[in-house]
Formats: sequence, structure tokens, C-alpha cells
Amino acid sequence: MTGDGGDAFPHCDLGRGSSHGMTLRDYFAAAAMQGWLDSYDKCPRHPTSDGSAKRVAEMSYAMADEMLLARGSK
Repeated sequence: MTGDGGDAFPHCDLGRGSSHGMTLRDYFAAAAMQGWLDSYDKCPRHPTSDGSAKRVAEMSYAMADEMLLARGSK
């Protein structure tokens, strides 16, 4: 298994060559980001409104990396 956790979804061949889609790391990061951003619905200072979207993305991947470590994939 690779450091990114491998493919998040089964291999798909659409007749135009292979497609592996997103990695498990990408999937975990997307889930972490969605949860984090959703937690700001009652907060007046949303993290993407003040220019910190890059930090949100970085922290989402940091969470994904920890999730991969916890499951023994990294």
C-alpha cells in the first residue's frame, strides 16, 4: 500500500484507459474539510471568508494523514 492509502474507490475502466479516481488520502481530507467547514455555520467568522482557505486545506490533509496512520496505511 502506498503512503496515500491507495485508491478510495474500485478501479474503473471507462473504455478510454484506466481511471483510479481519488486516493483514500484525498477522500479522508475531503471528509475532514466538509466536517470542519460545516461546524462554522453558527460562527460569524467562517475560515474561508478571511482568506485562510489554504490553511483549511492544509489542516484537512493533516487530519487525513493522521487517519491513515491510525489505520496503519502510511
